[in-house]
Amino acid sequence: MMLCLDIGNSHMHGGVFDNDELLVQFRMASKTGASSDEYGVFLRSVLRENDIDHQQIESIALCSVVPEVQYPINACCQKYFNLEPFILQAGVKTGLQIGYRNPLEVGADRIANAIAVTHLFPGQDVIIIDLGTATTFCAVSVERQYMGGVILPGMKMSMKALESGASKLSAVEIVQRHEVLGRSTHESIQSGLFFGAQGAMREIIAGLSAQSFKGKKPLIIGTGGFTSVFRNADIFNEIIPDLVLKGLYLAAKINQEKNS
Repeated sequence: MMLCLDIGNSHMHGGVFDNDELLVQFRMASKTGASSDEYGVFLRSVLRENDIDHQQIESIALCSVVPEVQYPINACCQKYFNLEPFILQAGVKTGLQIGYRNPLEVGADRIANAIAVTHLFPGQDVIIIDLGTATTFCAVSVERQYMGGVILPGMKMSMKALESGASKLSAVEIVQRHEVLGRSTHESIQSGLFFGAQGAMREIIAGLSAQSFKGKKPLIIGTGGFTSVFRNADIFNEIIPDLVLKGLYLAAKINQEKNS
């Protein structure tokens, strides 16, 4: 079995694969300053609660956009699992061509998402929209080239900016809205968040399709915590919440085969 861990700005998203099947998924708040023991106790307990013996874990794969959390996680893997984790980072084999001017700038989670779509949708151009702490767009060509992308503040980040910057505006639940017009401050903020994000997605998809894919509309794949809010918005061809875990698993397998 392989334990895969995606360490994001808000959460650590984990899963266990057995023969290409994702058996379990879990989340934990990303804690800057947490010790290797805290992570180790959490991981062993979540495995135990899902009827998986930690000794069944044969390998661990890790990707992180939070450098200060990577060291304690690495130490946790060695202490609690006696395993050196595979880390998705510059220099490992991915099967992708990176079109960024500086490939080192591409987040490991975005690379994992791109690896996943090239395996799940071979022979197709794809735009990945990841709705998390930030909202990211990644353009991946039929030739397996990571072409580049777009980054903007995520919905929760936008809501927090309103809350902190305007004394009379408070936090709201982020939900799908059917009417644009809000009839209270609460509804108005919800409409702004929902329709603002929806409009941005449609505008950026149109621009990427026209400029990067020569007018041909690629597949639109959604992932990340807020994609469910747009499930009925006719934006995504498919929503894959565990896309980053699938990509991380595939990257680890590619590099295991390379080393063997």
